[in-house]
Amino acid sequence: MKNESNMHDKGHDKMANTDKTVSGTPKKDLSPYGKESENVRPEDIEKRSFEIITKELEEAGIVLDEATSFVTKRCIHTSADFDYAHTLFFSEGAVDEMKRLIRGGACIVTDTNMGLSGINKKKLASFGGEAMCFMADEDVTKEARERGVTRAAVSMEKAAKLDKDVIFAIGNAPTALIKLHEMMQEGIFVPKFVIGVPVGFVNVVWAKELFLDGDVPYIINKGRKGGSNIAAAICNAVLYNM
Repeated sequence: MKNESNMHDKGHDKMANTDKTVSGTPKKDLSPYGKESENVRPEDIEKRSFEIITKELEEAGIVLDEATSFVTKRCIHTSADFDYAHTLFFSEGAVDEMKRLIRGGACIVTDTNMGLSGINKKKLASFGGEAMCFMADEDVTKEARERGVTRAAVSMEKAAKLDKDVIFAIGNAPTALIKLHEMMQEGIFVPKFVIGVPVGFVNVVWAKELFLDGDVPYIINKGRKGGSNIAAAICNAVLYNM
């Protein structure tokens, strides 16, 4: 099911910044690559950013999968981190499946209110969907404290009871992914789609890899990197491509 990454690397080290500053000379307004600052109209900044991303990928010899490149580029745009060209993995047909779910009115459940705030809810609502986060709900907080588990785990249990298809956009808590996988193993619940991009050090890498060889469609970022902003960026990339 796995469509391993989305690129061929012909020179990852070419992405390194080799700028040098010469002391004693007048300071110019420079970009990170030594060019004088560009005069770009506000409405063209995003377009210009994507042009730069495309150009630098080409210069590094990185060829992205055409079917998923717009998702990877938006993650790079959000983070200014070109490692996503190497670490973002898609299950076979992942983007098409996510679009199908959204068109069918699926909800998106996040594990942080930050991730929730970053999703284009107006665009999602145009397809009948809604974005939700249960992390701050009083009942979630109370149950998590009583059981001695994370709010993220209880949030996933609450989301599993929704009467609509759910796309899970996990950018912070590996325990959210672990709980989803536990419910699958126990035959309680099978998510329709998982975006697994939590960031951090404890159980993060392992939690992501739980889904790589399974049957649930996914977009997973291998390794420690990720974040709520990346989870939202992936959602928006797909929404904007519909």
